[in-house]
Amino acid sequence: MEVILLEKVKNLGNLGDKVDVKPGYGRNFLIPTGKAASATVANLAAFEARRAELEKTQQDALAAAQARAAKLEALAVVAIPSKVGTEGKLFGSVSAPDIAKAVSAAGVELSKHEVRLSIGHGHIRHIGEYDVEVHLHTDVNAMVKIQVVAEA
Repeated sequence: MEVILLEKVKNLGNLGDKVDVKPGYGRNFLIPTGKAASATVANLAAFEARRAELEKTQQDALAAAQARAAKLEALAVVAIPSKVGTEGKLFGSVSAPDIAKAVSAAGVELSKHEVRLSIGHGHIRHIGEYDVEVHLHTDVNAMVKIQVVAEA
């Protein structure tokens, strides 16, 4: 199935690229989310008419993501209090929603879907300081330093 990309998609292509994807991926994900349109003659003409508008929208989204990344990098260490047992092990764990909530409380809006915990961590289960990657845009990632501390 050939589609025209309406925005940059990681590992697939840039805005305006005509790419061949599996039918299920195109029908069930790319087209319903507005990331692509079928590569028909009518859609190609409509895309060319809207190309400047789509490029401006993409540049605005990138600039907004870069501004948020700068705010996140400027944040000092974000403390997350949690109940702790012996030897610094947490009762439960700290996960992406907890990190997003703490960062949002610190003043920079963050969604749980933007938090990328590394494969080894998945969930944080010990007190300490951690660097957490935040994925804001296909081209913009930022690092946030969090510190899991014992609840008083």
